[in-house]
Order: sequence, then C-alpha cells, then structure tokens
Amino acid sequence: MLGCIAFCFINIQCKQEKIIKLKVLQFNIWQEGTVVENGFQGIVDEIIRTDADLIAFSEVRNYNGVDFSKHILEALKAKGHMYYAQPSEDTGLLSRYPIVEQTALYPVTNDHGSITKAIINILGVEVAFYSGHLDYLNCALYLPRGYDGSTWKKLDSIITDVDVIQKNNLESMRDDAIDAFIADAEIEKQQGRLIIYGGDNNEPSHLDWIEANKNLYDHNGVVINWRNTKTLENKGFKDAYREIYPNPLTHPGFTYPANNPLVPLSKLAWSPEADDRDRIDFIFYYPDERLQLKDSKILGPIGDISRNERVLELTEDAIIEPLNIWPTDHKAVIAEFALKF
Repeated sequence: MLGCIAFCFINIQCKQEKIIKLKVLQFNIWQEGTVVENGFQGIVDEIIRTDADLIAFSEVRNYNGVDFSKHILEALKAKGHMYYAQPSEDTGLLSRYPIVEQTALYPVTNDHGSITKAIINILGVEVAFYSGHLDYLNCALYLPRGYDGSTWKKLDSIITDVDVIQKNNLESMRDDAIDAFIADAEIEKQQGRLIIYGGDNNEPSHLDWIEANKNLYDHNGVVINWRNTKTLENKGFKDAYREIYPNPLTHPGFTYPANNPLVPLSKLAWSPEADDRDRIDFIFYYPDERLQLKDSKILGPIGDISRNERVLELTEDAIIEPLNIWPTDHKAVIAEFALKF
C-alpha cells in the first residue's frame, strides 16, 4: 500500500515523502512442512494470507534434491503471487522485491545453525535482510527445567546456577552466528542499508526471564541475561515483539512448543514433565528514521504444550490463528513497518 505526504513551501517547491507498508514474517517451517500432512500447502497458504513482503525461513532442507526456493516460488506463482528467492540451505529468504545478492553469511555445518543474508531492493531502498536458524544443541533453557539441552534426557536435579547455565549456553555455536551477524550488519549500516533479522534462535530472551516471572514457566527462580538477545540489545538492535508488548507477564509471546492439533503430543513435547514454553523466534531490526515499527503479532495455533499436555492458558498476546493447516511445531512472528523514502 503506497501513500504520499506532500510538504509544500511558500516558494512553491515541494518535497514528496513516500511511505509503504513492509510486512516481515519469521517462519520456522519444520522440515519444509513435511512433518504435518499437507504442511507445505499450509506454508503457502499462510504466506498468502499474511501478505508478507519479506519472509525468513528456518529448516530449509531441499529434500530429495528438490530446491525449496524454486518449489515455493512455483507454488505461490500458481496462486497468483510473485516473489523472489534463491537457493539456500537450512535458512532461506523470500522477498516480494528483487534480491540484489544473496550469501550464506554463516553457513550450516553439521547442523549447528546458519544465517542466510540477502540484499533486497525495495523501490530504491536497500535492505540487508537476514534469516537465522541457530544451533539447537546446548539448548540451556532446558537446564532450569530439569532436562539436558542436547540429549533431552531428564537430569537428576534442576540446574539454577546462572553461571553454569551461561557456560552451557556458550558451548553452543549460537553466539558465533550472532556475532557474525552483528559484524556484518555494521558494515551494511555504514553503506546506508536498513537491517532486519528474523530467526529461530533456539535461545530465549533476557527480556523474558526477569524477576517478575522467575517462578513461572519452570524458570525455578532463575533470572538471566541470555547472551544473544542481550548482546543484540547492547548493539542497538530492537526486538519487534517486545517493542510493541514490553510486559512478558501479560504478553509472554510463546513461540515454542506450539499446540499443533494435527501433531501427536509425542512429537511436540521434548521435556514432557516440564513447562518449557518460551519465546525463541524473533524479528530484530536496527533503528533508522526510514523504518518505523507499527505492529507485531504471533501467528499460530492458540495454546501451547506444557507438561505433556495441550494448554490453553489465556494471555493478552496478539495471536493470529491459522487458516487451516498449521505446518510446524513453532509459532511464527510478524512485524509491520512503515518504510519511508
């Protein structure tokens, strides 16, 4: 949607400012939607329904030698929707605007996560758009909940020592990936490009593990500055969902594990005796006068998985329910921006 605001002066000189709506979707698609029957079609339908301009995919696999980027482009085109994409692995990008170039900024190695980067030309404004799917091992959010974060076996006791949790967290490669993103984004900022990141970080936010909820969701008293979101904040990046909804008590924004009614509990509960609801999927952006955040929402089924049950605890979260088939065990995140020229 294109709007114009005209600023006119006495000398009849006018400067016209153009503003468009830019919708960003972060979407873990759970092995390309293959775990859920007709899951790929569910991915296509939700992209169309959200009317997203930029999409960051996690869990791109290119199964059986089929290029996922080509597959999704063809499926959308068949329904009258034109996008751009290029081949990638583990993470992927989809854009309604031309892709100038695309690179594997942090290539996937032995399934330890990845970040794919594209330069998108949006009507003359260039955006450095990043899609992340970070290392799933040493997933330290499970330690206070009494489970190992690499084997998901139950521990003899819960771990609440913050130093121990942070040490385990840093044994993953998530920090390497985020540091690579931050360093690259700094170069792109110097070139005048806008910066947007969407990713399944497999790590919670320091904004969500605070004093006020330390006894909720099996945090078991732990208050912790999770390394990667805290580092992003220190570098000036903004968490789109927390910018709109800063209170994690009223708006926890859980994205995992999602209550997908099409999937048996055995495939959804990794720590069946714990409450491991958390927000691990994010959209981050770097502030710029040309980019104004307008809204952010969660996309996915109502409810979550907790203690091996489907729970429908009511929150004030802004949640858009799926049209029909929800293709994943995550919920997705949407952010809407006003982009000025």
